[in-house]
This record gives sequence, structure tokens and C-alpha cells, in this order.
Amino acid sequence: MDGFLVIDKPAGLTSHDIVARVRRILGQKKAGHTGTLDPFATGVLPVAVGEGTKAIPFLDEAVKGYRATMVLGAATDTQDCTGRVEREGDWTRLSPETVSEVLSSFLGKGTQIPPMYSAIKQGGVPLYRLARKGCEVEREPREIEIHSVTVDHMDLPRVEFTVSCSRGTYVRTLAHDVGERLGCGAHLTQLRRTRSGTFDLSRAVTLDELASLQEKGAAGSIIVSPNDALGHLPQIELTEDEVRKVYCGISPGCHGKYVGTDASLGAGVRIRLVREGKLLAVAEIGSAESGDGNKNLRLIRVFN
Repeated sequence: MDGFLVIDKPAGLTSHDIVARVRRILGQKKAGHTGTLDPFATGVLPVAVGEGTKAIPFLDEAVKGYRATMVLGAATDTQDCTGRVEREGDWTRLSPETVSEVLSSFLGKGTQIPPMYSAIKQGGVPLYRLARKGCEVEREPREIEIHSVTVDHMDLPRVEFTVSCSRGTYVRTLAHDVGERLGCGAHLTQLRRTRSGTFDLSRAVTLDELASLQEKGAAGSIIVSPNDALGHLPQIELTEDEVRKVYCGISPGCHGKYVGTDASLGAGVRIRLVREGKLLAVAEIGSAESGDGNKNLRLIRVFN
């Protein structure tokens, strides 16, 4: 069983917990998630199994989607409902129009200071471990982008909204920053990820559903193959002779035979090497051409 599962993560479990349960359910030793989701959060958590773990570095998860609930009037140390209230403020003077305007003001490219309660490492130590010891360290602002943000329902001090954003964006920090700009503080009480790159809720299953499918011998039916997961990369269909070369660590020439894309791709572009729908390798186009006029390829990862 090789590829990706989209797990609908429940609240209260860590991403590591989910991976451990997937391993047990499937009897699969090789498994790993593609990016952490906060314990209090729910929703899309892609989990790679088998050869899918080799494909994780090549995924396109640049865009994330979330539904969130923010409560105005209190800022917490974790920026969500699991933390300790650090500051309270008066939200009663605010109008729905003002709240919507401030939330919309975060649209576009900007910077964000990651929260102390995060898995980002500093000096090899996750920030959340330092935070639990009462330590706060300076964090460098990170470039992020809010592609869209929509208020779904507002009953102050509760604000429900949907956001599409770049990878690395903390929605709870967005809520915190909105509270700071409004002058009353804010934190998240709910967060549900609806999309992580090409993986979305339409493909998601709960752990119980996965276990049921496994009992019926049907868990393989919901696996997203490594080839489909990397569908954003240009593709070259190999001949049988080229397949043998790849498995021997020999790169085939490009021959200008890209599938479904412009054949004029330049150096540094990564491509899929495929045979009859199976992903055999990810390669990178070199800067020079071979003696027969074909572009050189450098094998980056070969799949079994």
C-alpha cells in the first residue's frame, strides 16, 4: 500500500498520534504526515504510507484552506482556546463592519511572527517546549500571503470565517493579530482545515472509517497514488528500456517528450518519470544537453 491517505483529524489528537494510529490500522511501518495540524484543530491531514513517504518533499501544498471561529475580547498565550488568558479588552464598542474591515485588511502578502506555541525549531528545540518552560525568544517574521478571507457568520464577540492562505501561515496568529489591531484581543476557539494543496475534505476519511475499510480489505481504494499526488509536475512517459535504466540509476534523456506541458522547460525544473501510470522517479532537468541534443536529467528520487 503506497501513496497518501487524507485523514479527517479529530480534535484532541496530535498529528503524530494520527500517524501512529494509521500505522496500527494498516499494519504499515512506513508512514508520516506532510505537516502538523494543531491538536485542537480538525480536518485535512494528509498521511503518506509506504513509497508515498518518498514523495512528501515534492508535494505542492502551497495553498491551505481553513474554516475558523474567532472570539474577540481575550488574547491567550497559545492564541487559541487551549491557552491561558493574558489580556482582556472591550469588544462591545465594535461594529460588525469594523471587524470585517480589519479582517479584510490582512489580505495579500505580508509578514507574521510565528507563535511561541509552535513546532518551529530554534537551536534545534521546538518553540513550544521553550514556551512550556516559561521562556519566550525572539522570532523572525515570516513572509505569508492571505489569498482570500470571508466572514461566514458574525455574532459578536464570535466571528466565523473562511480563509485561503499560503503554507506556513498560522490562522490562530491571524486571529491574534486581528484582535491586536482592534485593540480588544482575540483568539481561536475552532479551526478546521479544509484543504492542503490538492488534498481536501472530499477525499478525507475518519480513523474509524479507515479501520472499517481495512477490515473489508478496501482501504487501498482511498489511497492517492504517488503519481497522482505529484500531478503538478511535468511528466515523461518512459519506454521499457528506459525503465530498466532508471532502476539501475541511469537517467534517460528528455527527447523533448513531455506529457501535458510545454516541452521548452528549462534547467532546474523537476519532472515525473512514469510508465503506464506508475511513478518511477522524480528527476531534475540539467543545465546542459547531451551529445545527441537531449537535455540531461538528474535522478533525485527513485521509487520502488
